[in-house]
Amino acid sequence: MLNRASTAAGAADQGQRGVELVQRAVALIPRLKAAADRIEREREIPSDLLAAMHEARLFRMLIPARFDGEEVEPATFFQVMEAVAMGDASVAWCLGQNSGVSMAAAYLDPRVAQELFGDARAAVATGAPSPHAKAVIAEGGYRVTGHWHFASGSRHSQWIGGHATLCEPDGRPRLGTNGKPLEQRTMLFPKAKATITDTWQVIGLRGTGSDDYAVNDLFVPEAFSFTRESDTDRRESGPIYKFSIFNMFGMAFCAVALGIARTVFNDFVALAKSKKAHSSGKLLAENNLVQTQVGLSEARLGAARAYVLDSYTQLYQQAATGEKVSFQQRLASRGVTCFAIQQAREVVDFAYHAAGAGAIFNNNPFERRFRDLHTVTQQSQAHMENFEALGQSLMGIEPTRKL
Repeated sequence: MLNRASTAAGAADQGQRGVELVQRAVALIPRLKAAADRIEREREIPSDLLAAMHEARLFRMLIPARFDGEEVEPATFFQVMEAVAMGDASVAWCLGQNSGVSMAAAYLDPRVAQELFGDARAAVATGAPSPHAKAVIAEGGYRVTGHWHFASGSRHSQWIGGHATLCEPDGRPRLGTNGKPLEQRTMLFPKAKATITDTWQVIGLRGTGSDDYAVNDLFVPEAFSFTRESDTDRRESGPIYKFSIFNMFGMAFCAVALGIARTVFNDFVALAKSKKAHSSGKLLAENNLVQTQVGLSEARLGAARAYVLDSYTQLYQQAATGEKVSFQQRLASRGVTCFAIQQAREVVDFAYHAAGAGAIFNNNPFERRFRDLHTVTQQSQAHMENFEALGQSLMGIEPTRKL
């Protein structure tokens, strides 16, 4: 009975903390919207907003509890991400990227995890994997050389990571027992050790500051590295760490897309009640086609959101029993989040075009959110190949797309 009571109390406490995190995120929406021009112009999160987000502990959602993290359920993570995206997509994207990377704390030596994530304002970034980055095995660690792209959130991060191929001292890739190169290993090092190149001149998500960075023959101690999704490296047993980091990235990205779409949709509904169509002189809200598309868009957003939350909640409940999330389930959840992003795109495209010529001007939020959403759709988690891999799996064919 005591164990049951303790478990129930722990779940209730986690639930209350989740509610509070979502409330804090919602409370930040007006400030995020007001800072939109600064975020676009400076191409990073302004220091006052960053301080407010740290104060609200939003960057600590996926950090293990023993390192003063929130270790939240997926539903809480999603709702916080969605709320922040309703304020500003770039800020939400950075939060999602930094949060996914913070799951590294579950794989690292506890002393290293404490050093990287123990501070209340800690943030760590990584870029996309690079096939040319190498980590040459040396005594006590690795000599790392690489150039990486898309380091979202790196401008406010203290540490940065690069995914690199493990190589023998002679430069040849280290092979596993199957005769193939080992999975890339993530090397973590102070951002000050890297050369940062400002490359982020882009159409959307301008505030993410997703720059390039490089290191040359940098020594990284063994303890400051880990292999993502490695059962051997994983040290935390909490249910959230049964999920892959890739799947949590997917959840973050679809929450950003749905948050953008919800704001665009709400703004369009308000506009339709007051704007008259040039061709007919009638309110947009009186147009039968607009009425149909508004109803369909509401269904798209509601269905996609419910699909994500229901799927991840079921997986979390499964993980709470100690059961691992299978490869097939990871594939399926990748399809779920990809579907949500695609539904968000449909809604934003409708609202942007139906809003008329006014939507093209820079001082109109339709224009910026249209750009942001279509930048989200360029990320690999939104590509249609995710459905191909899921379809292959469902039909008993080995997926050609690697997760």
